[in-house]
Amino acid sequence: MKSKRKFKIGTLVLTFVSIAIALVMILPIVWGFFCSLQHEGKQIKTIWDWFTPPYTLGNYPNLIANSEVLVWLINSLVVALITMVLTVLITTMAAYALAKIPFKGRHAFYMYFLLGMLIPTEATVVPLFILVKDLGLTDSYAGLIFPTIANAMMLIVTVDFFKSVPDSIIEAVRIDGGSEFTIFWRIMLPLSKPIIATVCLFSFVNSWNNYLWPLLCIFSDKLYTMPIGIPTLLNTESPDFVVPMTANMISSLPMIIMFIIFERQVVEGISTQGLKE
Repeated sequence: MKSKRKFKIGTLVLTFVSIAIALVMILPIVWGFFCSLQHEGKQIKTIWDWFTPPYTLGNYPNLIANSEVLVWLINSLVVALITMVLTVLITTMAAYALAKIPFKGRHAFYMYFLLGMLIPTEATVVPLFILVKDLGLTDSYAGLIFPTIANAMMLIVTVDFFKSVPDSIIEAVRIDGGSEFTIFWRIMLPLSKPIIATVCLFSFVNSWNNYLWPLLCIFSDKLYTMPIGIPTLLNTESPDFVVPMTANMISSLPMIIMFIIFERQVVEGISTQGLKE
């Protein structure tokens, strides 16, 4: 009885903590949504004034009609989708080689990528910018996309997942005369839907939220992405958060859609990895 009571108390505490964390995480989204419904120029005296009526939906069509939000949105979608596809292709192919193809120096390569996770992104910005500038890729889609398609963390996670696939399946295909590409395309990818969904989701979100690199790489207003364009909507002389927050709500829609699309596969992958451990 005591063990059951302790289990129930532990479950209640865990549930309470989880709900509290969820509320803390969702509160900025709720505030942003109500902020986007306010009239521009409204006097805000207390925090509760952000949530009180009158509300209006006119901020959304006005913003789309009087700004370059749609251009920024299209640029972000193009960059994020291409980055996602290329990241999945490069990551899965490299992970398959490191996990299932025996070659000399395989473990050294794995450790090299593992150590690469210790280097902060900001430390590589200067040499990366010099390289992109020398290649003539600044102020272009290529300059935005190519430097971000290699992700050491996604590679390590994918390698660990591929290692869990039984070698007997791969050896059977090799004995039947199947090439490495056949094994990769017909065997590994269909068995790896959860990890591919995870890579898709994280690469899309990372690209969508990327601020530092587009800020350095893009000079033309027509190539601005959402993280670069939204701050230009804020008037420093008379700060009003209604317009920028309306743009943020528009910007959050693609990420919400991506999460809805890949949520089941990502959760399935996490559950599967937890059971294997």
